[in-house]
Amino acid sequence: MLEGKNIICISQTTWHGEFTKSTVQLLSLLAEKNTVVFVEYPFTLKDVVMSVLGKQRAQVGRMLGLKPRIIDEKTATGAVVKHLVVPPVLPVDFINNDSVFNKIFSINKFIYKRQLRKTIKKLKLDNPIIITAYNPMYGLPMLNQLKEFLTIYYCYDGMDTQRHKSRIYEIEKQFCQKVDCIINTSDYLNAEKKKLNPNSYVVKNGVDFELFVPYAKSDITATNTVKKVGYIGTLDFRFDIDSMEFAIEQLPDVLFEFTGYLLNQEIKERLSQFKNVTFFPSVQAHEVPQLLSKYDLGIIPYKMNEVNKNIYPLKINEYLAVGVPVVMTAFADLEDFKSMVKVAPNKEYFKKYIEEELKNDSKELIQTRIQFAKLNSWENRAVAFGDIIEQAIETKSKNKQ
Repeated sequence: MLEGKNIICISQTTWHGEFTKSTVQLLSLLAEKNTVVFVEYPFTLKDVVMSVLGKQRAQVGRMLGLKPRIIDEKTATGAVVKHLVVPPVLPVDFINNDSVFNKIFSINKFIYKRQLRKTIKKLKLDNPIIITAYNPMYGLPMLNQLKEFLTIYYCYDGMDTQRHKSRIYEIEKQFCQKVDCIINTSDYLNAEKKKLNPNSYVVKNGVDFELFVPYAKSDITATNTVKKVGYIGTLDFRFDIDSMEFAIEQLPDVLFEFTGYLLNQEIKERLSQFKNVTFFPSVQAHEVPQLLSKYDLGIIPYKMNEVNKNIYPLKINEYLAVGVPVVMTAFADLEDFKSMVKVAPNKEYFKKYIEEELKNDSKELIQTRIQFAKLNSWENRAVAFGDIIEQAIETKSKNKQ
């Protein structure tokens, strides 16, 4: 296990939130034996205004320096992560003209770099290891600016143009070519990134097994009860409405529940017309295990397209950890799960597999799923993640001699 290092994470997410984040899970475990600084997603002046108006939730006091920008966050195991909120930056993503964008974004880079340098000095973080978690927009301009010993790119999804427009593709490409190594969450991502950097590896998503196992099923529900199928996660553009609608319509005696952020209103508009469908708002991460345990089957209905090929869904291990069968569309090649979940190539098979898995589940299959998920714990993933970093440190040390 990696030990005694100074780690700074340039993140694309917040630390807290209502869904599990792989970056938070890994850093929480690495913090047990290392000094870890998590740099919160860089909020803009627009976010400040929206938060003051009560339309958003951002830590305005810390952003403006009215409260400490660095605080200690206790992890589930009692470790401490230094949590940093940077000053607000300027909103720039809406700018189409690259020349104008670069000029204004240079101000953001200055603000970000200045705060990170102040933090490094204050916390006495010598030779830090920089882990840029899915944020090449800020990762690239920070290269060789922080007296870092090593830069790791942690890539857990393919880039899209929703936030940063098409310019993000070239930025990520340059970043991949310049970092010391890349750690990806899927084989597909790794194959793509290896074309840009030979030092590219895979550490797949895991599950907080100790959180889920108290709620694991011990047996199937009574045969005379109504079967319940559940989905927990973001309801966005990745969601395959057509396959889901077909299954719901063809299985009127099965209840379907959807829990999570609704970012694509069409999902609710089309599916809520069926009497066997219910939508619920998102829940806190610690509430997920108990919620999953009441389901007879979990689903992952993502569209089969180029964007979704990158995904290794967190929820697949979470479903298995409580023992429920899983049916998913064939959106990604998840070879590890071929013997454990049903993968549907079209909507007809999606409906068929749901029906079959509900009918054929057993006590023995439940236990098999739980034991499989145990092997994919975040503890095991953190060890693998740390081993790759240690290997990169050793390689760089040799090259410097």
